[in-house]
Amino acid sequence: MSTPVLQLFDLRGRTALVTGGSRGLGLQIAEALGEAGARVLVTARKAGELEQAAAHLAARGVDAQWVAADASRPEEIARVAQEAMQRLGRIDILVNNAGATWGAPAEDHPLEAWDKVMNLNVRSVFLMSQAVAKASMIPRRDGRIVNVASIAGLSGSGPEMKFIAYGTSKGAVVNFTRTLAGEWGRYGITVNALAPGFFPSRMTRGTLEAVGADELAARAPLGRLGDDDDLKGAALLFASPAGKHITGQILAIDGGASAVHGQ
Repeated sequence: MSTPVLQLFDLRGRTALVTGGSRGLGLQIAEALGEAGARVLVTARKAGELEQAAAHLAARGVDAQWVAADASRPEEIARVAQEAMQRLGRIDILVNNAGATWGAPAEDHPLEAWDKVMNLNVRSVFLMSQAVAKASMIPRRDGRIVNVASIAGLSGSGPEMKFIAYGTSKGAVVNFTRTLAGEWGRYGITVNALAPGFFPSRMTRGTLEAVGADELAARAPLGRLGDDDDLKGAALLFASPAGKHITGQILAIDGGASAVHGQ
């Protein structure tokens, strides 16, 4: 017998850890998972922003907790995984959203900034996935990992973007997702990635100001930027029973920009 469709998207009884969950795309994803019934633990660097995020989620009926940590530090990642296990009992869903960007021409890009972007956008995704899988998903032979990549990781970009470190890091996340899906399918773990286009956020503010919101919107067939709802459905698909036979996939949520421009 098949399962009723709404039941396939029901996350009641499930738990989720969302990194970079205090604002922006991470908070949007935490909303989606929580509103579908998951108990949610969000993490980011700043306690004040996390408190606000948890209050925001609670106002929407979400069972939300938070823990402050710097995901660029391996010891902090280990602590988050340990605290998540203590508070939630297990981790069914991991959303690797924490990230950073840095705008500079490739010829002048500081090494320190390159390392900052790579450590947070790539190394932390590997370490958090490893920690959570070993603590909860592999022993139970079940889990959902959702990485947040970017359309910047699907192709190159022009000189106005100055995306050399960010684009490289997100390209790494794309193939990390595919490779990890290949390795961990035997444990019943699915690994997929969302590749957002341009969404107004603190991280994209510089690009929006430099290129212009109207210009960026015009590059997408739908003629618009992403909004506060546009990641929710895709995130829920990857995290829920509805996506149990999907792994190693990269889904662009970009108004069609990558379909017509390659980015």
